[in-house]
Amino acid sequence: MIYSGKALSVDVLPSGIANLVFDLEGSSVNKFDQGTLRELQEAVAALHKADVSGLVLSSAKTTFIVGADITEFTSKFAEGEQQVHAWLVEVNKIFSDLEDLPFPTVAAINGIALGGGFELAISADYRVATETAVVGFPEVKLGILPGFGGTVRLPRLIGADNANQWISSGSHIKAKQAFAEGALDAIVDEGLLLEAAEKIIQQCNEGKFDYKKIRTQKTSPLTLSPIELNVAFETAKGMVAAAAGPNYPAPITAVMAMQEAATMDRAGALEVEHKGFIKLAATEVAANLVQMFLNDQFLGGLAKKQQAAAKSISKAAVLGAGIMGGGIAYQSALKGTPIIMKDIAQEGIDLGMAEARKQLDKQVAKGRMDGNKMFGILSSIEPTLSYDSIEQADIVVEAVVENPNVKKSVLAELETLVREDAIIATNTSTISVDDLSTVLKRPENFCGMHFFNPVPVMPLVEVIRGEKSSDETIATTVAYAKKMGKVPIVVNNCPGFLVNRILFPYFGAFSRLLSDGANYKQIDKAMERFGWPMGPAYLLDVVGLDTAVHAQAVMADGFDRMKLDIDTVIDKLFEQKDLGQKSGSGFYLYEQDKRGKPKKLPNPATEQLATSMASASKTFDDEEIVQRMMVAMCMETIRCIEDGIVSTAIEADMGLVLGIGFPPFRGGALRYVDSLGLSQFCDIADKYADLGELYHPTAKLRDMAAAKETFYS
Repeated sequence: MIYSGKALSVDVLPSGIANLVFDLEGSSVNKFDQGTLRELQEAVAALHKADVSGLVLSSAKTTFIVGADITEFTSKFAEGEQQVHAWLVEVNKIFSDLEDLPFPTVAAINGIALGGGFELAISADYRVATETAVVGFPEVKLGILPGFGGTVRLPRLIGADNANQWISSGSHIKAKQAFAEGALDAIVDEGLLLEAAEKIIQQCNEGKFDYKKIRTQKTSPLTLSPIELNVAFETAKGMVAAAAGPNYPAPITAVMAMQEAATMDRAGALEVEHKGFIKLAATEVAANLVQMFLNDQFLGGLAKKQQAAAKSISKAAVLGAGIMGGGIAYQSALKGTPIIMKDIAQEGIDLGMAEARKQLDKQVAKGRMDGNKMFGILSSIEPTLSYDSIEQADIVVEAVVENPNVKKSVLAELETLVREDAIIATNTSTISVDDLSTVLKRPENFCGMHFFNPVPVMPLVEVIRGEKSSDETIATTVAYAKKMGKVPIVVNNCPGFLVNRILFPYFGAFSRLLSDGANYKQIDKAMERFGWPMGPAYLLDVVGLDTAVHAQAVMADGFDRMKLDIDTVIDKLFEQKDLGQKSGSGFYLYEQDKRGKPKKLPNPATEQLATSMASASKTFDDEEIVQRMMVAMCMETIRCIEDGIVSTAIEADMGLVLGIGFPPFRGGALRYVDSLGLSQFCDIADKYADLGELYHPTAKLRDMAAAKETFYS
């Protein structure tokens, strides 16, 4: 034994080759936390003195190394530039020392090797992997760039063009592509992984492979002419900047770092990488995206606890087909839970099955499944006009029209037909779960399960706990949502639940801006520059103005502060049956593009309507528009926390990010308030106090501001 620690060990194989095995104690995966890096440093130092003929890097777990320990990033970045620089220099010396070992080295990759895990792998001379291996550098998705030599070694290994694409996209790269592009040297069966790595080392020692030539290539400048370098990087910068947009600086910074370092040796190139990493680590974008990752981990852990008491779900059902029901059926079947899809009309069944087929066709077209698998999934959806097989269902999702009387009628009938232990979940976006439960004899088996449209795309599911919902009911519904590949957030019952309750003050702020003379196209552009994927007018067209009018009425009935004392353009468009994308006309006009998707066009008639309905003619700057829109939304998010609709800022913020596309780089509404400072946020809100209660800070918020508290500690 050359070295033994809690995260890794080094032993000598019968062949005389050393084997460094990662096996982090107390963890299901290997990751580069501070302890692991310290042990790697000690192990590499020991290897420099060892009498061995080569080194294989491998893992005793089901994956190789998932990357750095991101839970350490927040405190690490807060230490300041000098400390972060010292850390990067120290870590990169470990990787460079490994790269400089006096014998050939091979990384044997089983499963995932991402970020720091793949940076370690490309520090080795060669890489062999299993067919299921996934590699890559996802750092840009955290607002940073690879910091353990990834921007230095990858372009010298696979070329500038491929490296620009890999690193700027943050994509996970499958083994086949990685092999084709030169990042892997061989793909073998898992049982042959160690043997293949040893064979490469033996061939190096026999003079058949020149591992020193590979080292020279990785530690020297890129072998491209000045013109070739310019073409490779300038072309990439234009494409990357356009794809990433102005709010995500990491992708373009990574390309610029690789360009600057292209003519340098390893030492100079690493220093350029350090500079780029430190610059990004200090940004609010990186802090927010790292927090988003931690939020996601938190939700995963919370869901695991919440589903501890779950019953097994072997078969599901959905009532109400169409686009929504078809989407639910598709998602359930895709993830392995057979489902009954029931409707009262053949037209609905046909529409639901067409939706499922459309989604499966997309999967086939993208090469994610073959025809046999598609047929198997489709056959696990049972379309029916009767309740004959409903007793087989462990959970039934009611997804009929958003009308309380219709839902109550359907639910009351359904309860008499399902098994007594079956769970009934209503897919309502606004209607009180407690009100719907009044028609049920077993309300403890009932809860809300709010899917967002389109179901296959939107990751969030709100699981609404009614006053009488049992813990088992909530646990089982959470488990079913997780099994469907969704992110469940458990919320307490109130009008609009979490996401819609927060969204409609935002729409209310939009309507009041229009009434005060603002131009809706300017509002859309201002909010899109803020980071939203679409402005409020465009979003309303996508949601459907009929849906918006219905939901607004429910919200106004539930909360006096959400009542509007003005005639709105939304109501007028609804009266004219201009419902947005579904009718071809709303705030904008829509026509199909070549791919059959709706293309947004100006709508002069709505522009004239909005102007005619404005009570004033005022010019607004973008800052005021953003403030009026965001204060209304953030204030309602704060009220949701205070009212106990969800327990944590993380759940509230992730609900908005996953449910309505709140800009991830801003971290969510409460994270955004924290970034402004609670005192500053209250001052901004007070500027608009005359607009109504939606803009009035709560007493608790003012207390938090006075105490200099934050929502994220």
